[in-house]
Amino acid sequence: MAEENGSNFRQFRDGVIGNNPVLVQLLGMCPTLAVTNTLENALVMGAAVTFVLVMSNLVTSLLRHQIKPHVRILVFTLTIATFVTIADLVLKANMYEVSKKLGPFVPLIIVNCIIICRAEVVAIKNGLARSLADAFGMGLGFTTALSILGAIREILGSGSLTLPGGATSLKLVQLPAAFEPHAWIIMVLPPGAFLTLGVVIGIVNQLRYRKVKGGAA
Repeated sequence: MAEENGSNFRQFRDGVIGNNPVLVQLLGMCPTLAVTNTLENALVMGAAVTFVLVMSNLVTSLLRHQIKPHVRILVFTLTIATFVTIADLVLKANMYEVSKKLGPFVPLIIVNCIIICRAEVVAIKNGLARSLADAFGMGLGFTTALSILGAIREILGSGSLTLPGGATSLKLVQLPAAFEPHAWIIMVLPPGAFLTLGVVIGIVNQLRYRKVKGGAA
């Protein structure tokens, strides 16, 4: 049992750090580039993807012995579409303004390769505990990557970083008045997404290289 728990924890940790879906596997690039102009958008998109990931892996794992190989992709797609619809309706009902900002990228979670990949690689082959550990790890890894990009772009593009909360929004960072955000307006535009993602991935790759090199030494 202890070995199984350790394996589940490694599965979770791998999704967050070692095999991060965005920064290592380079999956889910459309929402990563499109909605990370603010921290709020990044957090909401990350939460929606995590919810769909967890529920999809849960259902797939529970039904894995009943799903026939030749219809598995169809079952994955229908399962994912069901929970994406739920997430989309909940966002529209409770966070309408954010839902409008995210636009079509919430419904497009249906074709997010991260989710169907985890169903195919993990959930269809493993029990509930491992499947959920994988889903939570990948979801947290995805949310973390989007939040890093959203925070960097929002700070440089607007001169501040605000933690969303409606009327109780908390300003986490405020750059000095001498900072001119209009000079960095590119950061909240599509080119800024590509630039920021490239820099962050470069840093991650450098850190991974140093770790491997240090381990080899």
